Amino acid sequence: MSAACLGIVSAIAQEQQGLLENLRQPRCVRHGSRDYTLGTLWGSDVVLVLCGIGKVAAAATTTSLIVEFGCDALLFTGVAGGLGDGVAVGDLVIADSLLQHDLDARPLYPQYEVPDTGKSRFAADAARTHALHSAALTVFGAGCPPLIDAATQQSFGLHAPRVHRGLIVSGDQFISTRTASDALRLCLPDALAVEMEGAAVAQVCHDYGTPFALARTISDRADDTAHIDFGRFIHSVASVYSLALLQALLMPKS
Repeated sequence: MSAACLGIVSAIAQEQQGLLENLRQPRCVRHGSRDYTLGTLWGSDVVLVLCGIGKVAAAATTTSLIVEFGCDALLFTGVAGGLGDGVAVGDLVIADSLLQHDLDARPLYPQYEVPDTGKSRFAADAARTHALHSAALTVFGAGCPPLIDAATQQSFGLHAPRVHRGLIVSGDQFISTRTASDALRLCLPDALAVEMEGAAVAQVCHDYGTPFALARTISDRADDTAHIDFGRFIHSVASVYSLALLQALLMPKS
């Protein structure tokens, strides 16, 4: 493996199935309780890993990718609940910054601020986020052919996916009621989506000076309707979107 290596992280197995199928010269390494799969993906040296669900699992996995496997950049893909106006099921949200919505060390520190950092929002790497956004527009932009068949679109009530970019918030709770999602919108009105890992990845990458980018497919609206068949949505929609997005990002340009 060359010095440049990209760590690709997801929380759930179905999210990486397509990537694993396209991996060349795969080699699995067990470290701690996780399996890291090394290989090449469209010519790029990568390490694929499932971090599991939650901020602690994400932070531990991110640290291993950087320290044990020498990854010099990270990319996180997965699903999230939509919060922002116009962020609908099937859309893609790319993070400009991330924040832990359940972190509150008041009165010692301001709400959401990570102690001893002076920061509540951790920025994604600008260049890699721009590249990810550009790749997303080539896959999901106006006039692009649909990636999902008509029956699946109808089943999940999908429209042509839109690409959003902004704040994503993370916490160790699954937001699945209108009361909880409304509370987040009130406190963090610019938040586009909510999930359970990204801000932890952002904090660890900040600590190590490692650039990262993050994209999430919206699986629900983080309210009382957030009880879809997640396994089927991830297999039929989110994993398809992730595969197409990564291929557009990593495939060498002719």
